[in-house]
Amino acid sequence: MVRVRFAPSPTGNLHIGGGRTALFNWLFSQSNKGKFILRIEDTDQERSKKEFVDEILYSLKWLGFNWDEIYYQSQRFETYRKYADNLLKSGLAYIEKSPEGKEAIIYKVPAKKINIRDLIRGEIEFDSSLIKDQVLIKSDGTPTYNFACVIDDAEMEISHIIRGDDHISNTPKQVLLYEALGFKIPFFAHLPLIMGIDGGRLSKRTGATAISDYRKNGYLSEALLNYLLLLSWSPGGNREIIGIEEAVKLFDIKTVNKTSATFDLKKLDWINNQYLKNADPEKLADELIPLLEEKKFITKEKFDRGNLLDLVKLFQARLPRLNDFVDWADFFFLDEPVMDEAAVKKYLDTGNPLLSKAFGLFVQSLDNLEEYEIVNIESAFRQLVADLGMEAKQLIHPIRVALTGKTIGPGLFEVIYYLGKERSKKRLLKWVR
Repeated sequence: MVRVRFAPSPTGNLHIGGGRTALFNWLFSQSNKGKFILRIEDTDQERSKKEFVDEILYSLKWLGFNWDEIYYQSQRFETYRKYADNLLKSGLAYIEKSPEGKEAIIYKVPAKKINIRDLIRGEIEFDSSLIKDQVLIKSDGTPTYNFACVIDDAEMEISHIIRGDDHISNTPKQVLLYEALGFKIPFFAHLPLIMGIDGGRLSKRTGATAISDYRKNGYLSEALLNYLLLLSWSPGGNREIIGIEEAVKLFDIKTVNKTSATFDLKKLDWINNQYLKNADPEKLADELIPLLEEKKFITKEKFDRGNLLDLVKLFQARLPRLNDFVDWADFFFLDEPVMDEAAVKKYLDTGNPLLSKAFGLFVQSLDNLEEYEIVNIESAFRQLVADLGMEAKQLIHPIRVALTGKTIGPGLFEVIYYLGKERSKKRLLKWVR
């Protein structure tokens, strides 16, 4: 049976690179009807923190990765020591004492050629004569990464190790330990690095932030998963939007690209927008409510869910990130809009008396509407600009700025409708001289 593992270290949050590694492991297990094992590599007792464990588990669940088994290396120290003692007894390892008298167990590396067939990169050859003897158990009694990793992978019957290519240098060291301990060597697949848009290593500036931060910043889990999929893999046919269920059916580890992937936030925003367009407004509203409460735009005591759903539907096709709704739609929740000074100067402070007259007449038109509906609002507007001999754009932009404080947004007539007649009139009359 296929058994893969994702093995994060809780010395920090789960980031994009780890998220993609988890995804490709999970996909491989699902597409082969195998098991997805989660192993928390918390042997660094000083740097490992519970809050990082919690964040990693939370992020994996948010992405939809349900693990079949979970292990903590900190609970397995006796197991590692047992295998180290066996290597000592067989003469394959020796003890080295520190100046303080503490003992470390060291593996004697034999000189030999090591060949592995990487499922992504093909044949890779290593010369172990270039590798120094390997510490198995440190003088403080804790196991080293490579030693614990090999024992766990063997005992957990991991069949395929899918990880980043920054681990390629660990592979020959681990192969030697597999052989020394008499373990079956698993298959390896090393994923290419993810680079920033500037061509350098991924950094916080270019996208290397925690997975949990992407959720906080308004990305949908389905969109982030879709984007992570495209970092070194493609469903074919120049497709860029693919659901996870279809990806499970199509995924083949051997078709993963060897070259580095480039993380592009603009591309992620575009994909997120595609998912937001088709998302359930009820679900989006649930995500937005705490953000709007935090801004004091709504309170639990004064809150019209139906109105919020209408606004979500009005904006969702335009949003790159869900959180942008809070800034883009603020004029619906504030008594007075926050005015863009450059927009005011360009469209309202023009000294044109016709603009003031048009605003006044449009307010009258709104007052005279028998039914305050979007189609009637637009009809009144079209009639007014025709009567005044103006082009529609000469009045659309100034009205938009007066009502919203912004130069862009949803359709003007929808804005006027959802603002309501009285608020729209009040904001327009402010500019009638």
